[in-house]
Amino acid sequence: MADKEIKARYQELSETIKYHMDRYYNQDAPEISDFEYDKLMQELKELEKENPELVTKDSPSQIIGGTAKREAGVKVTHNVPMLSIEDVFDTEDVKAWVNKVHDKHPDACFSVEQKIDGLSMTLRYERNPEKSGYMRLTLAETRGDGRIGEDVTVNALVIPDVKREIKYDAEYLELRGEVYMSHEDFDRFNAKQEEMGKKLAANPRNLAAGTLRQLDSAITKERGLRMFIFNVQEGPEEMTESHCKGLDILESLGIPVVRHRFCRNSEEILEAINEIGEERGDLTFDLDGAVIKVDHTAWRDDFPAGSKYSSGHIAYKYPPEERVVVMDEILVDVGRTGKLTFTGSFHDKETGKPARLCGTFVSRATLHNQDYIRDMKVGIGGEYKLFKSGEIIPKLNGCVTEPEVVYEAPSVCPVCGHQLVREEDTADIRCINPTCPAQVSRTIAYFASRDAMNIMGLGDTLIDALAKDGYLKSYADIYELNKYRDEMIEKGIIGKEKNTDKLLGEIEKSKENDPVMLLTGLAIRNVGKATAREIMKHVSDLTELFSITVDGFLSMPDIGDTTANDLYEFFHSEENRELILRMKALGVNMTVKEDEGASDKLSGMTIVVTGTLPTLGRKEAEELITKNGGKAAGSVSKKTSMVLAGEAAGSKLTKANELGIRVINEAEFLEMIE
Repeated sequence: MADKEIKARYQELSETIKYHMDRYYNQDAPEISDFEYDKLMQELKELEKENPELVTKDSPSQIIGGTAKREAGVKVTHNVPMLSIEDVFDTEDVKAWVNKVHDKHPDACFSVEQKIDGLSMTLRYERNPEKSGYMRLTLAETRGDGRIGEDVTVNALVIPDVKREIKYDAEYLELRGEVYMSHEDFDRFNAKQEEMGKKLAANPRNLAAGTLRQLDSAITKERGLRMFIFNVQEGPEEMTESHCKGLDILESLGIPVVRHRFCRNSEEILEAINEIGEERGDLTFDLDGAVIKVDHTAWRDDFPAGSKYSSGHIAYKYPPEERVVVMDEILVDVGRTGKLTFTGSFHDKETGKPARLCGTFVSRATLHNQDYIRDMKVGIGGEYKLFKSGEIIPKLNGCVTEPEVVYEAPSVCPVCGHQLVREEDTADIRCINPTCPAQVSRTIAYFASRDAMNIMGLGDTLIDALAKDGYLKSYADIYELNKYRDEMIEKGIIGKEKNTDKLLGEIEKSKENDPVMLLTGLAIRNVGKATAREIMKHVSDLTELFSITVDGFLSMPDIGDTTANDLYEFFHSEENRELILRMKALGVNMTVKEDEGASDKLSGMTIVVTGTLPTLGRKEAEELITKNGGKAAGSVSKKTSMVLAGEAAGSKLTKANELGIRVINEAEFLEMIE
């Protein structure tokens, strides 16, 4: 191909790809498939490889949108600190603040606007030298600690409200806004999670934060995020002199801005606050209050609120909404550890439908335990005040009309009929039958998980299917699945021969695991991996735990009264002993192997591993810590002895420095255990 033809083809490809980038990232209306797009990009990159002189800063392969991945952990120092806003909870406090402003600036006016419950993001725009009269997005950054945030530009560009370019002529423009998730997108995400048997998101704000920081922008785009601009951080005078005027100019440019109202005095401000409060239930997103700002930005610094807060702002927080509900039913469930949970099902007394609070419909609330139920006088037909704690979690807030009968928990397990036990000095009621059907799937899933027996391929969905068909009723049944190989292949429960044999191979392999993993997998209350490891230091075979007394367990380091009693109760249950002996007969290792190279060089030390180490994996480093007598912890606290840190250590390193905890590198660590 001649040079002229190459240049022409390259130009054609560049324009075509940029067009489809715009359709995909900005307009949310792609015209070609991902495969077709990738083919175009592949051809372009081949031409660039052979003709590097063609590549410019504006080439599709060089600009954001040419890749669907963002780089994790790229830090950005903010041009303007992204500070918080001081909260007030009383209208009198609002009046007092306005009076303080008017004492210094009698002509001061204000903006009152919605405080959206999301996360802050700043957008930086610079003049586009290749397109007269336009500015282009060069950076999007999260709030971080207020001074330093993270570069999330690639993900920001798949948010429909974020403009890749704006028709405005200025050298530099910096906008701050709130990224949020609508109720519709939040419900859609949770419905999909529920369908797949995965964990549900707690609230739209948390899900929005996690979505914005995804490494794959396709995930960000699919989940759906929105954004409102609420401040001009830097820009020309016409944008920054008056806050409301700046927002109005942005709105005229097609940029979504927060709903705001220009106010002159306390009366107008309180009226605007009430308007925002009344519309909360009809909005498609969550509100976190109302923000009051001094409109003339030059005067804001005259009203500082400390280094943590923005000057010239306050945020009014609304009291929680309340509805009166009528209790219809008390639902009882049995958790993985046998603990009973109670949920109240109710309807709104006024409407007869689920209660509407903070923009969502609520028909259930946790009732915690029997003591809570008695104190709150919960029973069928009773009437109760309902509110959302933190505008997220629905909670009862007192009894309005008592029921005829206050609910009492059953004396036997509602699933298996086994006698229930109330734990001493607690409000917890438990089913202690390890073969209770309600617990089987969850306990076996934990037993097979990475933190326990680590049986690859034996996940929640497959366990549910095997339990439903009667193959799994206890942990021991896992090690007899090989008897039903042909039957399971015929039914297609696991898959065809290859997948079935692969899983059976993983199960066979797990028989050789260290008994610490087995003890962890038994899901004894208050016994996690660290405690299991400590216990197994005192026996040579797991079955020796059958004969240890409460005092014997108490003599072990880090074992308190509650854990000692839990251990004694578990290993002195005939059902549990039979289960363990059955697994032993099936070839599951119970014997502690001599650990070559073990030492007590790190005895008494609690060490946290964080970041990427030069040669050791995190799990490998943690195993070396425990092998040498130390304790590997997952979080930094005052009890932490030291932090073993690698590259991109993050918040754990920051906390260690704040607490004055010693930080070591891999070389220093290896020297300690040599």
